[in-house]
Amino acid sequence: MRNRRLASLTSLLVVLLAACRGSSADLVVYCAHDQEHAEPLLRRFEAETGLNIDIHFDAEANKTVGLVARLRQEASRPLCDVFWNNEAGHSAALAEDGLLQAYASPNAASIPAAFKDPRQRWTGFAARARVLIVNTQLADPALVRGWKDLLDPRWQGKVALARPLTGTTLTHFAALARLRGEDALLDFARDLAARNAAGQLDLASGNAVVMRRVRGGELAFGWTDTDDFNVAREDGFPVAQVVPDQDGEGCLLIPNSVAIVKGARHPEAARKLVDFLLSTEVEAELARSRAAQIPLRADVERPDHVLDVSKLRLMPVDYLEVGRSLSAVQARLQAIFVQ
Repeated sequence: MRNRRLASLTSLLVVLLAACRGSSADLVVYCAHDQEHAEPLLRRFEAETGLNIDIHFDAEANKTVGLVARLRQEASRPLCDVFWNNEAGHSAALAEDGLLQAYASPNAASIPAAFKDPRQRWTGFAARARVLIVNTQLADPALVRGWKDLLDPRWQGKVALARPLTGTTLTHFAALARLRGEDALLDFARDLAARNAAGQLDLASGNAVVMRRVRGGELAFGWTDTDDFNVAREDGFPVAQVVPDQDGEGCLLIPNSVAIVKGARHPEAARKLVDFLLSTEVEAELARSRAAQIPLRADVERPDHVLDVSKLRLMPVDYLEVGRSLSAVQARLQAIFVQ
């Protein structure tokens, strides 16, 4: 009982301290994008506008999920003005639950409709893609095409993906459930869990872990995101990127998203930040960054190593439907992957 009371008091203190910090700020931002890439942009906006911004980043272990939970906990008394999410599914779910408010940024007009909420409660920009990272000293990238290769006996014990309970891997599985049907997706998940138990396939704690194990030669290939692949590429490791299932289901694109929280205390400043983040200049800068974010607009300049969205076969995704299903899919996968 004493421990529960202490935990409750600690949680209350955290909320009160957050409220105190936010009270002196002109704008409060929750950001799930990597701090090393997001903070310089946010600080530039701060310098250009003269606004004092209070920025809260998510811990790597709780990426996105922690801030989403915090927004839900604070729904009756919002502390955050703008949520910069590193994916769109959870943003869609927050919008459906009435936690985000509509804003039609003029800079959102040129972003394809597939990557924004039809009710303008969130807008996507600067995406990652789900790809396969291949160690070229252990496997020929031409032999790796997509999900089927993960199950190929010749790669037994040499392949990996992140456990699909959080982050972009969970989003990927939720999208697959919509595409294949939930029963087929759960059968596939059970197969993966069985192969993991037999030592045929590794279920890592995250995409970056998969990347590090592949680049280091522990594994031949595995699923990760384009930003993690680009880190290994820039650091000179013998790796190649395979855009998956270009003759089948297609590649999953996961855009960042930005939204104004319903009940935001600084709405004018919030709109200014949304306009800034949705500018072509910011999308181009994120493409040039170490995260190698993929512009959603064809007219945005990108380095040659950044994927061209117009040349990709994309997995058809309704981010709203994916967002609605995330919690249910996560619960079903939890029962399979957590024993």
